[in-house]
Amino acid sequence: MPTLYHSPNSRSSRVIAQLMLMGKLDAVEVVIVDVPRHDGAGRRDPRNPHPEGKVPYLVTDEGVGIRESAAIMIYLDELFGQPFSPKMGEATRGAYLSWMAYSGGVLEPVLVAAFSGLDHPALAETFRGMAEVAAELERALHTAPYLLGQGLSVADILLASPFQWAPHLMPDSAVIKDWVARVGAELDGDALAAFETEAMLHIAAEEVA
Repeated sequence: MPTLYHSPNSRSSRVIAQLMLMGKLDAVEVVIVDVPRHDGAGRRDPRNPHPEGKVPYLVTDEGVGIRESAAIMIYLDELFGQPFSPKMGEATRGAYLSWMAYSGGVLEPVLVAAFSGLDHPALAETFRGMAEVAAELERALHTAPYLLGQGLSVADILLASPFQWAPHLMPDSAVIKDWVARVGAELDGDALAAFETEAMLHIAAEEVA
């Protein structure tokens, strides 16, 4: 059974949401760990094998560690039969892989820069900015409800997740706002919230012990 190292209300929450959507949460061992938070809370948990103490981190049945949300989500989707991604040879496979790489290669750096108030020509030249991100998302969503067309994919779960956690960073675009809401409606928000609450209680109990 693969092992997922997870900390509640973090980037790994989208992996939990994916597993819930696939009905495969029980097929993965979830180890709740603490992580340092931006507000100074939390700590690096010695139980977490991630080289930098981050989450998510997945260890396969063969003992291979997988880091980065996009890689983990692609792996889990493929492990369980690809219910939410185009299969090899399908027309939208290239677009799917592009969006998964775009998440960590462009979207995350742009959002972190915006959140931190960073503005430098090197950032703009390399990653562009929120205006370009919004235009790219709107281009894909202009004629379809999801990034790859008519059906929800892992790419939607991954790329919508930052705006679900930080709606103040969401572009002022009805198309993007509707898409984020549409993706959220596909996921079991109540079940995820209950899972995260239980995980937070687990971390609190560990701190007391």
